[in-house]
Amino acid sequence: MNNRRFARTAGWLALPCLVAAGLLAWYVTREPATPFAQEPAAATFEPALVSRGEYVARLSDCVACHSLPGKAPFAGGLEMATPLGAIHATNITPDKTTGIGAYSLADFDRAVRQGVAPGGRRLYPAMPYPSYVKLSDDDVRALYAFFMQGVQPANQANIPSDIPWPLNMRWPIALWNGLFAPTATYVAKADQDALWNRGAYIVQGPGHCGSCHTPRGLAFNEKALDESGAPYLAGALLDGWYAPSLRQDPNTGLGRWSEAQIVQFLKTGRNAHAVVYGSMTEAFNNSTQFMRDDDLAAIARYLKALPGDPQRDGTPWQYQAVNARQDVPGAHTYATRCASCHGLDGKGQPEWMPPLAGATSALAKESASAINITLNGSQRVVTAGVPDAYRMPAFREQLSDQQIAEVLSYVRGTWGNNAGAVDAKAVGKLRGQTDPASSSPIILQMR
Repeated sequence: MNNRRFARTAGWLALPCLVAAGLLAWYVTREPATPFAQEPAAATFEPALVSRGEYVARLSDCVACHSLPGKAPFAGGLEMATPLGAIHATNITPDKTTGIGAYSLADFDRAVRQGVAPGGRRLYPAMPYPSYVKLSDDDVRALYAFFMQGVQPANQANIPSDIPWPLNMRWPIALWNGLFAPTATYVAKADQDALWNRGAYIVQGPGHCGSCHTPRGLAFNEKALDESGAPYLAGALLDGWYAPSLRQDPNTGLGRWSEAQIVQFLKTGRNAHAVVYGSMTEAFNNSTQFMRDDDLAAIARYLKALPGDPQRDGTPWQYQAVNARQDVPGAHTYATRCASCHGLDGKGQPEWMPPLAGATSALAKESASAINITLNGSQRVVTAGVPDAYRMPAFREQLSDQQIAEVLSYVRGTWGNNAGAVDAKAVGKLRGQTDPASSSPIILQMR
């Protein structure tokens, strides 16, 4: 009797388990819906559509991840570190065997906006499809036309990831998507004007600014994907750099920047407050400087509308003059190694040598950016095809961990800066994890 009761109970329990397993299998293997499912393949595209797609590729900064110096544009290969292991950007040229040349428009759309490649293979969210999902249908169609007709095919095999089994199984990404990835394109806010909405579309969608500037949760998800969440663009630590707040935080964000200064920074790579460095250099070299002035103005309008957090940012920074002192640790190193460019007064030589007085890296709690650029220098900033003559040198061979910690502590505690001291152990850790910045940046001439 007991055996029959156990078998009957097990049978009733097995049924919902089988149903649940079937639903899970369907959910993780299904192809996402696409508005292009029935659209016939096009043999050629109008030049105007290809040109528009090239501009969308600039807005989206596709080259930053999918190109390497000295290699064919968009042929992939860039190594990206993840907590699970290294992955490599893929070949997105129209080569039919190693690239995306065999993709239909529907295939392309699913990959770009949903993170699903042909055959149901899930893409790692290092591909910013949680942002690209906001791209309009027209922009996706134009982007496809550009990659199919405006990019030269390159037969370059993709590099497998270093993530070990079973962590490299991709079906759980479908569950991650269900929890954290939106599924709708950008919808204009009726209570905002056209300029604000255009800026919101670029920042949230193709620009995917949140991928670097928004803090992430325990599941490596962006904590917010638009202005409805306070963490959105509030600053984040990523790959050895601190991407600062893009909100109206007066110390660690854009609170002291005017709309015109934001436009100038994105267009020229510099303004009175800062010069592009770190990961932002790549975004400037191949993306923001190519944006239309009206789009830059839209970005600036949107960013200036994002409120700061006084509790997080504290009292607004004010310059404090300091008499030269050599008995303070780091002061002598600053005077001999840094002052010729950044000034004994910390004010730099705007708009060529950035000020360190009031610099975000000297006001933010995170010291990674200050350490990284001191150790490794800066990549070349290239404006209108002309490399910048003023490049931050690398000091990893000239200064010890202790010397770098002392000089950065001096900078972060002088002229009204109050970010706190830097520990030599933090310098040593980044020394082992980073490399000197290349003097030969990726500068892509698309066509």
